[in-house]
Amino acid sequence: MTSKLHWHTEGQGSDLVLIHGWGMNGAVWQQLLPLLTPHYRVHCVDLPGYGHSSSIDGVSVEEMAHLLLEYSPASATWLGWSLGGLVATQAALLAPERVTRLVTVASSPKFAADSTTSWRGIKPQVLADFQQQLQDDFRLTVERFMALQAMGSPTARQDIKLLKQAVLSRPSPHPEALSAGLKQLADVDLRPLVAKIQQPWLRMYGRLDGLVPVKIAQELDTLAPQSQRQVFAAASHAPFISHPAEFTQALREFLDQPDD
Repeated sequence: MTSKLHWHTEGQGSDLVLIHGWGMNGAVWQQLLPLLTPHYRVHCVDLPGYGHSSSIDGVSVEEMAHLLLEYSPASATWLGWSLGGLVATQAALLAPERVTRLVTVASSPKFAADSTTSWRGIKPQVLADFQQQLQDDFRLTVERFMALQAMGSPTARQDIKLLKQAVLSRPSPHPEALSAGLKQLADVDLRPLVAKIQQPWLRMYGRLDGLVPVKIAQELDTLAPQSQRQVFAAASHAPFISHPAEFTQALREFLDQPDD
């Protein structure tokens, strides 16, 4: 079954793995590829249960990281957006010799808000509501989540259009994978582990993001002082879609930094 995990690879240069977020698929990077492939060999994956990998069972963040490591380049930068950021972070912890640099985009080590620790994030009730809505109409639920991702962006309507085009260009995500993904967003907490990441790590945020509050960037400055951050002032949850040139420039500057 794992042989059906779908990868799209193009470009030349050092290896760069791109991991999409909840409800999406690897086509979400299509707009970015012309900016990246002249400089990097880019590998876009459809996570288990999504796109052309929709026949593969939805699994936990750790299991997805193991699966991707099994079929990814021996040495690469891993970039994960949103839920994909959890997968990339988990891979960096599991195999630091394989994940040479880490980039997380609009992501958090714990997506759900936690009142006991004053941690900012998605209200658990919102995630629970999405879980319930999945049972009624999973396509509508994904569309609502896309609207949330674009909310706050000056180009929200265009952002949603591009996200929707990516989803519709490949097979629909499996409802069980969507449900499992929401559970990961609700339950996973990597905060105790992020200080262990010693690879160069760039955290990218949209200042207008309604799902991953930008103040989390400051929290991570303390939890992971070895990392660096980039905040896009006019972006929301998908800065690589709303600001592709600015996003690519920041990414290339990070990747072109010499290793210590």
